[in-house]
Amino acid sequence: MKEQLIADIKTTLSKNKVDALAQIAVRQANAVKDIIDLTFHPEEKIAFRAAWILENVYTNAPSNFAPAVTYFLDKFSSQNNLSARRHYGKILALLTKKNAPQEIKKALSEYDTEELVETTFAWLIDDDVPVAIKSHCLNILANFSVKHPWIKDELLQTMDYLVDKESIAFFAKVKQIRKQLKV
Repeated sequence: MKEQLIADIKTTLSKNKVDALAQIAVRQANAVKDIIDLTFHPEEKIAFRAAWILENVYTNAPSNFAPAVTYFLDKFSSQNNLSARRHYGKILALLTKKNAPQEIKKALSEYDTEELVETTFAWLIDDDVPVAIKSHCLNILANFSVKHPWIKDELLQTMDYLVDKESIAFFAKVKQIRKQLKV
């Protein structure tokens, strides 16, 4: 599976091809773990494209992603490719939403999420991290504030600090998160 996927993603991908590869992946055993592994490929474009496919696997078939959710969570904090981080952030934001599938919620409730929270805060305050990733970080942290009540105050302080440093899009996201946190 990995070798074929690498061959398929070495060239530029269209949204349709990403969807097609995601559909193939959901039908194969261990494919999600293989894709997660490819998001750490030394060739940045391959890692990014694998992360894009991974996001589509989750959005198209969350129940097929569920068996690999712990593996994904274990790998989350070690993702250093900024292009792949954007997809990782979006996936974790979706995984932590109130309406996530029950099997995902169960896995997250049993998982020690402290390192995920620390990593997400680190990405949020990192000047080199693009605003799109930071936007997902805000969602992740707001979602985790239910499990970790201390996050709310820390997140509010961090948003206050960052709001003047970031773009107008970030400011709009901060307003949305404040509403979610009922502030």
